[in-house]
Amino acid sequence: MPNSPTLDLAIDLIQRRSVTPDDEGCQALMMSRLEPLGFIGESMRFGDVDNLWARRGKAGPVLAFAGHTDVVPTGPENNWSHPPFEAAIREGYLFGRGAADMKGSLAAFVTACERFVARHPDHKGSIALLITSDEEGPAHSGTVKVVEALEARNEKMDWCLIGEPSSTHHVGDVIKNGRRGSLHGYLTVKGIQGHVAYPHLAENPVHTAAPALTALTSEHWDEGNTFFPATTFQITRVEAGTGSNVIPGEMLVHFNFRYCTENTADTLKARVLDILDNHGVKYDLQWHLSGEPFLTDRGALVDAAQTAIKAVTGRDTELSTSGGTSDGRFIAPTGAQVVELGPINATIHKIDECVKAEDLDTLSAIYEQMLAELLA
Repeated sequence: MPNSPTLDLAIDLIQRRSVTPDDEGCQALMMSRLEPLGFIGESMRFGDVDNLWARRGKAGPVLAFAGHTDVVPTGPENNWSHPPFEAAIREGYLFGRGAADMKGSLAAFVTACERFVARHPDHKGSIALLITSDEEGPAHSGTVKVVEALEARNEKMDWCLIGEPSSTHHVGDVIKNGRRGSLHGYLTVKGIQGHVAYPHLAENPVHTAAPALTALTSEHWDEGNTFFPATTFQITRVEAGTGSNVIPGEMLVHFNFRYCTENTADTLKARVLDILDNHGVKYDLQWHLSGEPFLTDRGALVDAAQTAIKAVTGRDTELSTSGGTSDGRFIAPTGAQVVELGPINATIHKIDECVKAEDLDTLSAIYEQMLAELLA
């Protein structure tokens, strides 16, 4: 029995070794399928990152599919049951790096558009695709740059569907309608190096920092809310010391907040500084904001996703804001409604990443139904 068009395209994409930031021709392949449908493609290369903005139509509203062609490294390839870029099909599963995250979704985007345009050549508004090769990496030259370029010319997305693997047990059982913010802190606690036998001549930064770190780890940051769990604080790195008989002169502590809309980056920064200052810590502290939290409440896009999933699978859908960050953090601030809907996420970034082959056709059908709900 021949493969479906969605499965064939997913196989072709997986066979391209597009480890961040390399695209390896994936976007050109997608564009070769979209151009005959009337999409106008615009390549946007920033640094070593390839990005694609493709649009069919000039009017609003605009429904954009967003995703990434880059994948994470495979790890030891001899640990895989099948070569990670072979795209092997075994017992109903498609194996390969990117099968779930997220070349399967990219293939489903394209085939959904092909069928929808064939059935609705004069659809309302516009369909667009925003595709990057810099999502799994630093994400400095990918979606964020494309969004900046679109904003500069006042080109807006009304709705954005990101193909991140959101599902847990069955395709469409969970969609992400928001994400927590992520704030990193890089703390250097200053002391005075000295001999362990003469502590009165030194100042141990580990000792001075310990009470403050205890306070930070036990602080109650907020209660969360209806859509988000409570904000969490986690220490991710601690480093100090130059030898067994030397009191260290400084201590490095890295930490991360995953925070909800009950806080902002600025309120969290201020509370951390208060705790450090109240404990008399001498320090230097640098911050990096990966993304503010965002939320798409019930409305046209969430309703279309839930309706489409129910129509195709018969399944009700759970709304969730759990997990890490996504490129939605760059798109939501423009005012677009954003949801994430993709395959089951059980094997993403793992050895033997895979997706049930039939799930990609289900996903493509859901995407097509969402197009119909919003633009037919």
